[in-house]
Amino acid sequence: MRVVVQRCKEAKVTVDGEIVGAIGEGLLLLVGVTHGDTEKDAQYLADKVAGLRIFEDDAGKMNHSVTDIGGSILSVSQFTLYGDCRKGRRPNFMAAAAPDEALGLYRNFNERIAANGLPVETGVFGAMMDVSLINWGPVTLIIDSKE
Repeated sequence: MRVVVQRCKEAKVTVDGEIVGAIGEGLLLLVGVTHGDTEKDAQYLADKVAGLRIFEDDAGKMNHSVTDIGGSILSVSQFTLYGDCRKGRRPNFMAAAAPDEALGLYRNFNERIAANGLPVETGVFGAMMDVSLINWGPVTLIIDSKE
């Protein structure tokens, strides 16, 4: 599994003009699933995200996690995180898990984040979504459960 983590002041996801998920301060997560990912990958990433110290303390150092600041999570499924652009000009998405496989792990990942005491909003799996955020910093990290 792969997650792009973006620290944000606010974020929202819209489907067909309707807001389906929105948060204030917290993390926007773009979540991709590949073949062979398991619940162990989902647990690893959920724990990593919940404890990732990327929010500043009073001294301006990144010492606080989203849990510490009472922030929220907006989790958006994104199979394109496994797009391979090495050949040609059109990405190959063969490394992305099939939707039925990915949906279960995506849901499991979100449940595990919620089990860490964090409010979790989501997009709509498989839908065409408009995602917007105010990236705070900006701070953007990529976490892969296999690396």
